[in-house]
Amino acid sequence: MANDIQKRKKIFEKINKELKKIYPQARIALNFSNPWELLVAAILSAQTTDKKVNEITAKLFKKYKTIDDYAKANLKEFQQDIKGVNYYKNKAKFILENAKIIKEKFGGEVPKTMAELLQLRGVARKTANVVLSIAYNKYEGIVVDTHVKRLTKILGLTNETKPEKIEKDLMEIIPKGPEWRDFPLRLIQYGREYCPAKKHNHQNCPLTKVV
Repeated sequence: MANDIQKRKKIFEKINKELKKIYPQARIALNFSNPWELLVAAILSAQTTDKKVNEITAKLFKKYKTIDDYAKANLKEFQQDIKGVNYYKNKAKFILENAKIIKEKFGGEVPKTMAELLQLRGVARKTANVVLSIAYNKYEGIVVDTHVKRLTKILGLTNETKPEKIEKDLMEIIPKGPEWRDFPLRLIQYGREYCPAKKHNHQNCPLTKVV
């Protein structure tokens, strides 16, 4: 077990060094200007591309400027405002309910702990980790999206298939702190630009040269 962790740590260090060369600045693709907008964008992004989410939030964030605007919004109208994302009806309900919960239970501020964020509708660990690490620089876990799930297996960082178990494996080998935020951000960007899920020639993927 200890040997396995050491082996995976070494792989991580090689990969991370290379990713930092390719992406000196780790950044999230979603556009937002405060923790609430990040939470909204993260909920909208489930099963939907960040590009599509950014198109929708460009108008949405102009129309609804404060958490109060969301708490008072009409559900049917809000559904139409976000109609381009998958599962828009459920997401509309989650977002408007969350605005009310945050106002009533958390004094109008997006919570700053995993336990509190998980009390919100449509929020699981991935979304909570996005909000905590990017809005608040708090590191309680590691984002495991579809790119991270796929690439960590290909690159030998985990043998797990469930996001929670992959996250646990990554937390064992990545030093706690900003890397818990930055490594998945870089890996996601790498997955989009070099190593997508669709069939392609892996020999052209930069990380195959270091692992």
